[in-house]
Amino acid sequence: MSTRRSLWKAVAALPFLTGWLAAGRRAKAQSAPSSSVTNSGVMMMTIFLRHDQSKTVDQINEHLKATGWFRDFPPPGVEVVSWYVMMGIGQVVTLRFPPDRLRDVNRLVEGEAWGGYRTEFYPTYDFRPVYAQLQQRMR
Repeated sequence: MSTRRSLWKAVAALPFLTGWLAAGRRAKAQSAPSSSVTNSGVMMMTIFLRHDQSKTVDQINEHLKATGWFRDFPPPGVEVVSWYVMMGIGQVVTLRFPPDRLRDVNRLVEGEAWGGYRTEFYPTYDFRPVYAQLQQRMR
């Protein structure tokens, strides 16, 4: 873990990357929020809901129904930014929420999705404004 942190510190210290990151922050600040949740004080997370392939889809859905998944997800104050099916893998859900809701998201997934899905969590951010800035600058 410390090697990974050292690598990120070294990369962040590179002059061109510092300017690139600042451009991304400026672009993000200038872009309008895409939802009722403002971009200030929120985080995004992508969750891979990998199907338990030892069960049929009907069995998975029965498990999710029994645990309350369909009723409770997403928890209050959590916005679904995107939700895609990846054939052969499962579902990929990106959420936006205030950081103090992180535990609620985690507990809901642990309590209701596990048994139907294996899960992976990834902190996420919107790269589109950064990429647009890079396109303009690199032409």
